[in-house]
Amino acid sequence: MMEEDDMEEIRAMAQRASFITRDLSSCAPVHAKKRKGEQVAAYEKTPRKMKKKEEEKELIHLLPIKDKSRLIPQSMEKPVQPKEVDNDSEPEEETETVEEVEAGPSLSAEEQLELRAQKLQERKERIAHLGSAILADPHTNIKKVKEMRAMLMETDPSVAVTVRKLVMVSLMEVFKDIVPSYRIRPLTEAEKAAKVKKETKQLREFEEGLVSQYKFYLENLEQVVKDWKQRKLKASEAVSLDCYAGLAEVAVRCMCELMVALPHFNFHNNIIVMVVPHMNDPARKVSEMCCDAVKKLLKQDKLGDASLALVKVVSGIVKSRNYHVKPEMLRTLLCLRIKEVEVKKDTEALKPKQKFMSYQEKKKNLSRMQRKWKKAEEKLQKELMEAEASESKDKKLKLHTETLNIVFLIYFRILKKAQKSVLLPAVLEGLAKFAHLINLEFFDDLLAVLHNLIVCGDLSNRESLHCIQTAFHILSGQGDVLNIDPLKFYTHLYKILLTLSAARFTEEAGIVLQCLDVMLTKRRKQVTLLRAQAFLKRLSTISLHTMPDAAVGILAANRTIMHAFPKSDIMLDNEMQGSGVYLPELDEPEYCNPQNTSLWELHSLKRHYHPVVRKFAAHLMRGAPSEGGGSLSVELSRRLPVELFEDYSVKDMTFNPPVGAPPSKKKDHFTIGHAFLDSELKTQIDQVLATESDLTSLNFAEHRSSSEPV
Repeated sequence: MMEEDDMEEIRAMAQRASFITRDLSSCAPVHAKKRKGEQVAAYEKTPRKMKKKEEEKELIHLLPIKDKSRLIPQSMEKPVQPKEVDNDSEPEEETETVEEVEAGPSLSAEEQLELRAQKLQERKERIAHLGSAILADPHTNIKKVKEMRAMLMETDPSVAVTVRKLVMVSLMEVFKDIVPSYRIRPLTEAEKAAKVKKETKQLREFEEGLVSQYKFYLENLEQVVKDWKQRKLKASEAVSLDCYAGLAEVAVRCMCELMVALPHFNFHNNIIVMVVPHMNDPARKVSEMCCDAVKKLLKQDKLGDASLALVKVVSGIVKSRNYHVKPEMLRTLLCLRIKEVEVKKDTEALKPKQKFMSYQEKKKNLSRMQRKWKKAEEKLQKELMEAEASESKDKKLKLHTETLNIVFLIYFRILKKAQKSVLLPAVLEGLAKFAHLINLEFFDDLLAVLHNLIVCGDLSNRESLHCIQTAFHILSGQGDVLNIDPLKFYTHLYKILLTLSAARFTEEAGIVLQCLDVMLTKRRKQVTLLRAQAFLKRLSTISLHTMPDAAVGILAANRTIMHAFPKSDIMLDNEMQGSGVYLPELDEPEYCNPQNTSLWELHSLKRHYHPVVRKFAAHLMRGAPSEGGGSLSVELSRRLPVELFEDYSVKDMTFNPPVGAPPSKKKDHFTIGHAFLDSELKTQIDQVLATESDLTSLNFAEHRSSSEPV
């Protein structure tokens, strides 16, 4: 038997033992951390309501807050509502006392802006650090491109949009700097298996990583634009749908920059496929951005690879959308650098010939074996030069020919199937530029189509002018060998001139001046004098109501016509008498009797408010002399009518040249006021003002000049 003191000591030790006092239902050790599932289970096991002593209010348990280390229960007090006491009911359970942990204090607007600026500055510094490291040593730090590209997935909602835009633009500039000047091709299995130097291996790793990261970057840009178009975002996306428009615009801008800056590098055709459809985008800013980029690409493309790829994509889009595209898409094709499509056989003169040693020089300076090797070397160099020149020239002409065939295919499809489309003006402009490169087989059919378009009456004046311009470009190129008299097109232009609106003539004056140059000046041997005089009179008539820039261009065109047809000066002589009456409203230039009238409009234009118009009018009245009295200055006489029209343009609604200030009529000095007064009168005025007496005591009549009438 144990004594009472020993039993009490054993009981106390047993109570302090961990394996007795802890919950035996759990197999985990005491020092082990509880897992998330166990925390949730423990939370679920706690009773929602329990008795509380000396407290009448009830707590409503809310959803808990999930912290990094634990779950923070939340609750709020429920107002006590009086209710009837039910003796049979069980005692009311009260909610358990749970310690409520309040969240951190909410930030004010200024603090939030300051916090956002701090975060944004950190991201900018990181972007700058990565970009500097990549540009400093691209071969070693190519992996940092992946780190920078990972920032495109920024998840902080406060800075996500800005950071992603900065990363897009930064990566674009980085790729423009580190991309080599050649296309990187994938290695073959034999090349991968072969042993190479350390430098070669490092270069291959750099090229492989560069192509891989460049591809992923383009895919990211494409995905941003695709998400914006489809209006589909993930629920966890940190950027709202409204902000995606700005992101997509930056992505399109980056693709346009890369398309223009890196036409020689990999995936260039893929970029073209992504950019060209956005030329027809409903957003005007995006559409203009893509059109400008395509124009730059076509202007700088010398060989023709990029132009051919772009024209193919444009042709597919125009056909797939059933010709419902913006005219700007077709107007970009006017920037194609295609001047010839015929293959020339003589390719030896394409490059300057290399100077080789003569036989005497070889015999004097070289040994027999050296002369033998030198002969073989020079023969090989000649063959290489010939092969290189012929191949590059033939390849360029072949690409240009194929490109132009696709362009004409687009134009002819629209002329055949969509003559009432908004694309027709752009098609006519394109035909006017490239008409001299069309095959002779299509000339008759194309001229018939253009004539029918004008006769149908559905075209505007600008479109009709483009048809006329196209017809004469065809006849001025390869069409010179054809025996065709385009009298009907002269009649169309003569008729259109009177219908041109004075308000809109400025927009169409450039086309009219180009048509006049091709129809009258360059074809002066095929044009009769009566026809030239009729155009001279009608142009003088419409110059009375046009803007000054158009009037200058028209008078310059009249000067050119008078030089091309010297006998037209009969219209400046008032003493000449013809046989008939001038018919100004007749639309046939051959039968309106222009020789029976005079250019009286020049007298009105001589008093024009524009100084250049006055100069041209006075010059024409004297017969447009090339030298001597009445001749024009060199700046005006050597400029073409179209160039003068552009030089004196008034698109900004300003005078060109600016009107000088009127001469000042003010005096150089002013007389002081009291000098106009008589000395005695001034003395009296000063006395009155000093004494503040009655002003009626002054007698002004006594001090008037004797010459002044009373």
